[in-house]
Amino acid sequence: MSSLSARRLWALCRKESYQIVRDPSSILIAFIMPVLLLFVLGYAVNLDVDHLRVGLLREDNGAPAISLAKTLAANPSIALKAGRSRSELMAALEQGKLRGIIIIPNDFSRKLAEQGAEARLQLLIDGAEPNTAQFVSSYVQGIWENWLRQRQTEQGANHRPTIEILSRTWYNESNVSRNFLVPGSIAVVMTIIGALLTSLVVAREWERGTMEALLASPVTRLELLLSKILPYYLLGMAACWICLLVAVYIMGVPFRGSLLMLFVVSSLFLGCALGMGLFLSTVMRNQFNAAQAALTAAFLPAMMLSGFVYEIASMPLPLQWLTRIIPARYYASSLQTLFQAGTLMELLWPNLLCLLLLSLFWLGLTALKSRRTLE
Repeated sequence: MSSLSARRLWALCRKESYQIVRDPSSILIAFIMPVLLLFVLGYAVNLDVDHLRVGLLREDNGAPAISLAKTLAANPSIALKAGRSRSELMAALEQGKLRGIIIIPNDFSRKLAEQGAEARLQLLIDGAEPNTAQFVSSYVQGIWENWLRQRQTEQGANHRPTIEILSRTWYNESNVSRNFLVPGSIAVVMTIIGALLTSLVVAREWERGTMEALLASPVTRLELLLSKILPYYLLGMAACWICLLVAVYIMGVPFRGSLLMLFVVSSLFLGCALGMGLFLSTVMRNQFNAAQAALTAAFLPAMMLSGFVYEIASMPLPLQWLTRIIPARYYASSLQTLFQAGTLMELLWPNLLCLLLLSLFWLGLTALKSRRTLE
């Protein structure tokens, strides 16, 4: 077998580039699909719970009840709807139009003024969605406690707690879930793009009958593999920078890390994604089957097991171990670190090491399965 020839490699890369330019699907996958997927995942997947629809029935016309109702209505997290009767609000709750009902009983103001009496509210919550129900309960309880403290202050009861808690949110001060989800979305998008781009290249050669001509030439196995990887690596990096520009300048997600580190992390991840797609293309030898296998092997694990949406620590232990072989897990974690915290090498270098090992595994496996024979 002849040694690596830069001239032959350049000729093969040019041939592959011509095929990319003449194939609209490659341009669509590399430049149009990233933007569409990023918008879909960035805006459709939203963990922010705002404007919860909550009903209010005020049976008491006293000043404290009116004050509490105004405080509830002024809270931006709750979209308050006043009701005239319990039956009306209960019907709306059963139909899913409301997430909860707050009832201020008719003796609320009187018991609040009595010494030693307990003034109570009634909160009815739709428990069909446990997370949303927990949000409703927490919001209403927080509004109630803040109203009580404000009332005590207005009455001159300056009770100062022995411990004062001042909370501060690091890295995502605005508490917007998009700042966390969009970097993870980029990992999912890059997984799909990288696997799809190369899942078709070798299978296309077999279907068109051009692989026999390549095998009859003095092209080495290494030159053939490199010619299939390098052009699509450039396409993948172009898609990565497009995702970065869309995330920062259109979706408003802050980027605090180093562009050089983003380049390194993305390059290692593309080695995994492109290697996986090339391996599937080499084994399948059919474009349709290779594309279906790439979507199944790349998209589903990246979406479900990368920590993009679902917390890995909350998964069963066998699934937690399974996530260790998913490249998107390390890429999503690295992107979230770069976007939200910056270039923190103590967090990034384990991910870089795992991505490097997985890249060597997939590219090495592809090289082993590639043969200069027609069988």
